[in-house]
Amino acid sequence: MAEHDKFMQRAIELAARGLGQTSPNPAVGALVVQAGGIVGEGWHEYAGGPHAEVNALRAAGQAAYGGTLYVSLEPCNTQGRTPPCTDAIVKAGINRVIIGTLDPNPAVSGRGVLALRAAGVTVDEGPLAAEAAQLNEAYNKYIVSGLPFVTLKTAMSLDGRIATKTGSSRWITGEPARAKAHGIRSINDAVLTGIGTVLADDPRLDVRLDGYTGHQPVRIVVDGKGRIPASALVIQGAPKQTTIIATTDLMSLDASQKLSEAGAEIMVVPRHGDRIDLQRLLRELGQRGLVSIMVEGGAALTTAFITEGLVDKYVFFVAPKLIGGTAALGFYGGVGVEDIEDARGLRFDTCENIGDDIMIEAYPLEP
Repeated sequence: MAEHDKFMQRAIELAARGLGQTSPNPAVGALVVQAGGIVGEGWHEYAGGPHAEVNALRAAGQAAYGGTLYVSLEPCNTQGRTPPCTDAIVKAGINRVIIGTLDPNPAVSGRGVLALRAAGVTVDEGPLAAEAAQLNEAYNKYIVSGLPFVTLKTAMSLDGRIATKTGSSRWITGEPARAKAHGIRSINDAVLTGIGTVLADDPRLDVRLDGYTGHQPVRIVVDGKGRIPASALVIQGAPKQTTIIATTDLMSLDASQKLSEAGAEIMVVPRHGDRIDLQRLLRELGQRGLVSIMVEGGAALTTAFITEGLVDKYVFFVAPKLIGGTAALGFYGGVGVEDIEDARGLRFDTCENIGDDIMIEAYPLEP
């Protein structure tokens, strides 16, 4: 079992290289083992390209015959932009396939396993199943619900403030934490913020890492009244990157025209009062094929996402600083709860030092 875990861990590590590049497909890693040694490795590198199994089999060549294939996700048995991976596995003469987890897609789940077994290939399931599933947590939600997976990221002081009473917030956290946040942007399909953040900070919302040439997320600004200037960096900063202004019928025709001429896409969403219906917005974005969204906003936007139960994962960057003051901004506002039993519960998943700061990943508890 220890050997199975070792090889599956390697498959998961390979799969992680494709995060952010394969959407709307899952990230998958695979390797071929003969006589206890790896003879070929591969991962799904980009949407529309060869799948992980095919890349691993090609790397192994003739050495794949009679070997064992470890793959982090169940091999596909359907014809899409690429042929079924089950066919390639059988043709290569693989004797045994060990998968991390089944594909949650209701249309295909289990069929890859059945096809391989029908062809005489031994299939075992389950080594590091939880780890393999978590790697594709965004895909797992999207493929079943049609809704994007929402990660809410915030940088705050130890006393939970995201800005001082004057609005000063650059920089609460250090450079290593900010670089880590850019890495998280790179594995999400889109980055979403609110109009308040745009007017206050004029962010670009792109990935800026030394030497990075990969995927740039779609940029989304929630702006119910069309207050964003056409000169905003989120529109002008990266011409190859799509910018969506999520607005309502309260945006004027003149504002809509100016923003469109500047290159932004206008998405009109139903509203509650003068605020955008965030649940409807997420469904619209899911229909656009956006599997994962990273929310980076101010107190009003983050509070709305939390209050409406729309957050799937939290990433907190906590700096060893105390800001204080009743007028300083916290990341979660609203009216608050009266009884501690009604507080929103979270499950801490990871906690690590990032430079002088701490990064905490957490998930909401089921209500």
